[in-house]
Amino acid sequence: MDLVDPATGRVHGRAPRSGRADTDAACAAAAAAYGPWSRTTPAVRQRALLALADAIEEHEDALVAAETADTGKPAERFRNDELPAITDAVRYFAGSARNLPGAAAAEYTEGRTSLLRREPVGVCAQITPWNYPLMMAAWKIAPALAAGNTAVLKPADTTPSSAVLLARLAARHLPPGVLNVVCGDRDTGRALTAHPAVALIAVTGSVRAGREIAAAAAAGLKRVHLELGGNAPVIVHEDVDVAAAAEALAGVAYYNAGQDCTAPTRLLVHHRVHDAFLTAFAAAARKLSPENDLGPLNSAGQLASVRALLDRLPAHAEVVTGGARVPRPGWFHEATVVAGVRQDDEIVQEEVFGPVVTVQPFADETEALRLADDVRHGLAASVWTADHDRAMRATRALHTGIVWVNTHGTTVSEMPHGGVKHSGYGSDLSLSGLLDYTQVKHVML
Repeated sequence: MDLVDPATGRVHGRAPRSGRADTDAACAAAAAAYGPWSRTTPAVRQRALLALADAIEEHEDALVAAETADTGKPAERFRNDELPAITDAVRYFAGSARNLPGAAAAEYTEGRTSLLRREPVGVCAQITPWNYPLMMAAWKIAPALAAGNTAVLKPADTTPSSAVLLARLAARHLPPGVLNVVCGDRDTGRALTAHPAVALIAVTGSVRAGREIAAAAAAGLKRVHLELGGNAPVIVHEDVDVAAAAEALAGVAYYNAGQDCTAPTRLLVHHRVHDAFLTAFAAAARKLSPENDLGPLNSAGQLASVRALLDRLPAHAEVVTGGARVPRPGWFHEATVVAGVRQDDEIVQEEVFGPVVTVQPFADETEALRLADDVRHGLAASVWTADHDRAMRATRALHTGIVWVNTHGTTVSEMPHGGVKHSGYGSDLSLSGLLDYTQVKHVML
C-alpha cells in the first residue's frame, strides 16, 4: 500500500497489505506467547512497559518523523502535545497491574471460603484509527499487556508507520509474540477479528466500523471494546467570559483539523450572548493557520467527506467563516464556522470529523440539555458557566461518558475515556481501562 503525506499529497513510503497468512501467523504467535506471559508477575510486566516508555522517549525524533509523515501533523505540536501523554499512559499502566482491586476473601457459606481471581482474557485484537496513530496504539497495548494478555495490533491503513516502529522498540523488551503488528486494510481487520485465537476485540474507529465488528464478534461470543464517534456538544451559558471561552474552544475544536472524537463540534450558546460569542469564535477561528495550527485532513477521501457535508448545507445555514479548501498542496481545509443550523440538519446530527463547528442558540438550561443529548453519539460534552450548581446539574443530566466544566478535551491517564449510546462501550485509560482486559474467576475452598 502507498503511504501518502497528507501535508503534500505525495507518496512517502509503502506498507504491506497483510493477508490471511500474516494474520494467522500473528495470532499464532500471540497465542503461543500468552501462557508464559500471563504467568509473569505484575512487576515483570511493569519493568517491560517502563522500558518501552523510556525507549519511546529515547527514539522521539524517529517517532515524530514516522507520525508526521503519515498524518501531516505539525511536528512540534505532536512532539509537545502528544508524545508526553503517550509515555505517561504507558507508565501509568505499567504500575496499575500491581494494584488490582478485589473483594476480600470471606465465608459466604458454612465451611467454605470464597475468593476472587482477576485474570487476563487471552489474545487481544486491537484496531486503531488514523487521527492519533501512536497515542491510540499506546492506549490499547499498554493495559492489555499490563494485565497479562498478548496483542495483535492493526493500525489504520494510512498511518501504520509509528505503530510499526513502536513494535520494533517493544521487541527489545518483550518476549517474542507478546506484541504483534499486522498492516493492511479492512479485509485485514476482518481476518484478524474473525480469528479463533482472538478472545477480545478492541477498536477505536467509526460507528460503522464498530457495528460491523460487534456483529462479527457475536458469532464467536468474543468480548468487544468499542470507542467510536463523538460529535461533542458544548453548552455556553450567559454568565461566561465570552471572549475567553471563544478563544479556548477554538483552540480545541480545530486541533488536528478537528479530527478528534471529543472535539467540540456543536456549540450551544445562550441566546443573550449568542451573537457576541459567534463573532468572537469566528474571529478566533480566522486567526488559526491551517498549516501550523490545524494540520491537514488525513486523506483525499476525508477531505471529500468534509466538503460533501458543507456542499449539502441547507439554505437556512450560514457559513460565517472558512468553508473552503486551502489552495495549496495537501489536504488542508479552512477552519469553518456554520451558524443558523437546525437540530435535525445533517451537519448537526452527524459527526463531521473535520475543521467544522456549528453554533446554535438556546433559550434556557432545559433546552440546552435537550439539544446537547439529541444526537446518537454520547462520548463527551462540556458546559461553560460561572454557576456551580448549574454546572453540576449538567454533569448529571448529560448522557455522555465525559463531561468537562469550563474546559474541554483534557485527558489524564488516571481517568476513563469512553462513551455511551453510539459512541460505544468500554473505557480507555484509567483502572477501568485495565479491568476491561481482565476477567473474574470465583474460587471456593
